[in-house]
Amino acid sequence: MIKPYLYIDKSPGMGRGVFTKESIPAGTRIETSPVLVLSYDDTETVDKTKLHNYIFLWGKRETKSCIALGFCSVYNHAYQPNCEYEMDFSEETMSIITLRTIKKGEELFINYNGDVEDTSPVWFDVKRKK
Repeated sequence: MIKPYLYIDKSPGMGRGVFTKESIPAGTRIETSPVLVLSYDDTETVDKTKLHNYIFLWGKRETKSCIALGFCSVYNHAYQPNCEYEMDFSEETMSIITLRTIKKGEELFINYNGDVEDTSPVWFDVKRKK
Protein backbone atom coordinates (compact mmCIF):
# COMPACT_ATOMS: atom_id res chain seq x y z
CA MET A 1 0.00 0.00 0.00
CA ILE A 2 1.41 3.34 -1.08
CA LYS A 3 -0.80 6.40 -0.66
CA PRO A 4 -1.72 7.74 -4.13
CA TYR A 5 -0.54 11.27 -3.33
CA LEU A 6 3.11 10.18 -2.99
CA TYR A 7 5.47 10.54 -5.94
CA ILE A 8 9.17 10.31 -6.73
CA ASP A 9 10.99 13.34 -8.09
CA LYS A 10 14.47 14.82 -8.19
CA SER A 11 15.74 15.94 -4.81
CA PRO A 12 18.30 18.79 -4.87
CA GLY A 13 21.73 17.31 -4.18
CA MET A 14 20.33 13.88 -3.28
CA GLY A 15 19.29 12.19 -6.51
CA ARG A 16 15.67 11.14 -6.17
CA GLY A 17 13.32 11.43 -3.22
CA VAL A 18 9.70 10.91 -2.19
CA PHE A 19 7.33 13.90 -2.18
CA THR A 20 3.63 14.49 -1.55
CA LYS A 21 0.95 16.12 -3.72
CA GLU A 22 -1.25 16.67 -0.63
CA SER A 23 -0.91 17.73 2.99
CA ILE A 24 -0.56 14.70 5.30
CA PRO A 25 -1.49 14.67 8.99
CA ALA A 26 0.99 13.53 11.64
CA GLY A 27 0.79 9.83 12.50
CA THR A 28 -0.33 8.74 9.03
CA ARG A 29 0.90 5.39 7.70
CA ILE A 30 1.69 6.45 4.15
CA GLU A 31 3.27 3.24 2.92
CA THR A 32 3.50 -0.45 3.80
CA SER A 33 5.58 -2.43 1.35
CA PRO A 34 7.03 -5.93 1.20
CA VAL A 35 10.76 -6.50 1.62
CA LEU A 36 13.17 -9.04 0.17
CA VAL A 37 15.17 -10.45 3.08
CA LEU A 38 18.84 -11.13 2.37
CA SER A 39 21.00 -13.59 4.32
CA TYR A 40 24.22 -12.51 6.02
CA ASP A 41 26.21 -13.86 3.05
CA ASP A 42 23.95 -12.11 0.52
CA THR A 43 24.33 -8.88 2.50
CA GLU A 44 28.12 -9.11 2.28
CA THR A 45 27.81 -9.49 -1.50
CA VAL A 46 25.35 -6.61 -1.88
CA ASP A 47 27.55 -4.38 0.30
CA LYS A 48 30.12 -4.46 -2.51
CA THR A 49 27.64 -3.08 -5.04
CA LYS A 50 25.68 0.12 -5.63
CA LEU A 51 22.70 -1.59 -3.93
CA HIS A 52 24.49 -1.06 -0.59
CA ASN A 53 22.94 2.43 -0.52
CA TYR A 54 19.41 0.98 -0.72
CA ILE A 55 19.38 -1.83 1.84
CA PHE A 56 18.30 -1.79 5.49
CA LEU A 57 19.60 -3.93 8.34
CA TRP A 58 17.01 -6.59 9.16
CA GLY A 59 16.05 -8.78 12.10
CA LYS A 60 16.08 -8.31 15.85
CA ARG A 61 19.86 -8.81 15.92
CA GLU A 62 20.37 -7.08 12.54
CA THR A 63 22.29 -10.05 11.15
CA LYS A 64 20.48 -9.85 7.82
CA SER A 65 19.44 -7.04 5.52
CA CYS A 66 16.52 -6.32 3.25
CA ILE A 67 15.68 -4.55 0.06
CA ALA A 68 12.44 -2.72 0.62
CA LEU A 69 10.11 -2.58 -2.35
CA GLY A 70 7.69 0.24 -3.06
CA PHE A 71 9.18 3.66 -2.38
CA CYS A 72 10.86 2.69 0.94
CA SER A 73 14.39 2.62 -0.44
CA VAL A 74 13.97 6.02 -2.13
CA TYR A 75 13.25 8.13 0.99
CA ASN A 76 16.24 10.34 1.71
CA HIS A 77 17.98 10.65 5.06
CA ALA A 78 17.65 13.48 7.58
CA TYR A 79 18.84 13.64 11.20
CA GLN A 80 15.57 15.43 12.01
CA PRO A 81 13.21 13.44 9.77
CA ASN A 82 9.53 14.10 9.17
CA CYS A 83 8.79 10.35 8.93
CA GLU A 84 9.91 7.16 10.62
CA TYR A 85 10.05 3.59 9.42
CA GLU A 86 8.68 0.53 11.12
CA MET A 87 9.70 -3.04 10.29
CA ASP A 88 7.48 -6.09 10.72
CA PHE A 89 9.86 -9.04 10.77
CA SER A 90 7.13 -11.71 10.78
CA GLU A 91 5.20 -10.18 7.86
CA GLU A 92 8.39 -9.09 6.04
CA THR A 93 7.10 -5.57 5.48
CA MET A 94 8.30 -2.05 6.10
CA SER A 95 6.03 0.92 6.78
CA ILE A 96 6.59 4.67 6.65
CA ILE A 97 4.69 6.84 9.15
CA THR A 98 4.65 10.63 9.34
CA LEU A 99 5.99 12.21 12.53
CA ARG A 100 4.41 15.62 11.96
CA THR A 101 2.08 17.30 9.49
CA ILE A 102 3.65 17.29 6.03
CA LYS A 103 2.90 20.15 3.63
CA LYS A 104 1.88 19.69 0.01
CA GLY A 105 5.00 19.45 -2.18
CA GLU A 106 7.30 18.68 0.76
CA GLU A 107 9.92 15.95 0.56
CA LEU A 108 9.59 13.08 3.03
CA PHE A 109 12.66 12.00 5.02
CA ILE A 110 13.59 9.14 7.35
CA ASN A 111 16.59 8.75 9.65
CA TYR A 112 18.74 5.95 8.22
CA ASN A 113 19.97 5.16 11.74
CA GLY A 114 16.57 3.60 12.49
CA ASP A 115 15.91 5.77 15.53
CA VAL A 116 14.54 9.25 14.81
CA GLU A 117 16.66 10.71 17.62
CA ASP A 118 19.95 9.03 16.61
CA THR A 119 22.26 11.66 15.14
CA SER A 120 25.26 9.34 14.71
CA PRO A 121 26.90 9.93 11.33
CA VAL A 122 25.57 7.60 8.64
CA TRP A 123 27.98 5.85 6.24
CA PHE A 124 28.00 8.56 3.56
CA ASP A 125 28.68 11.32 6.12
CA VAL A 126 31.59 9.29 7.51
CA LYS A 127 33.01 8.91 3.99
CA ARG A 128 32.71 12.69 3.36
CA LYS A 129 34.78 13.49 6.47
CA LYS A 130 37.71 11.32 5.37
